[in-house]
Amino acid sequence: MPLHIRDATEADIPAIAALYAEEVRERVATYEYDVPDEAEMAQRMRAVQAAGYPYFVAERDGRFAGYAYASSYRSRIGYRWTVEDTVYIVPEHQGQGVGKALLQRLIDACEASGFRQMIAVIGEPANGASVALHEKLGFRTVGVFQGLGRKHGRWLDTVQMQRALGARDGAAPSDE
Repeated sequence: MPLHIRDATEADIPAIAALYAEEVRERVATYEYDVPDEAEMAQRMRAVQAAGYPYFVAERDGRFAGYAYASSYRSRIGYRWTVEDTVYIVPEHQGQGVGKALLQRLIDACEASGFRQMIAVIGEPANGASVALHEKLGFRTVGVFQGLGRKHGRWLDTVQMQRALGARDGAAPSDE
């Protein structure tokens, strides 16, 4: 079962939107309540790509298996070297290395672009698979916000994880 990671395209929007819709309706990886339509998901992908961040799709045997992208951690200029990762895997492909391959590709692309830190914001500490995935790739837990969000009638904690990217010598980026 070969796994292929490639840049996401507009043709991937129906699959991306369907996977995200399931997450919105059924789970707490996102604290969004209303399922965005394909047009909204296409606009979000275009915005991420236009800002210069990577956006990838995983395919196993030619079938959509998941997606991942990096985006701005925060909007203030001082955070411009820090990205937040997002990874969603089709349930039947979870636990098969798809998430690891996508996240590693994302890390590599962000390092190549000069980013210095990657943050994972994981909805709910009970999402052990996501926490374990990030730990395998060098992230460490830096905090848990208690009761930060509310979804499906309950308060949810949020795990924050962090990983250094690229040069770790503390030198300022060349564009400062």
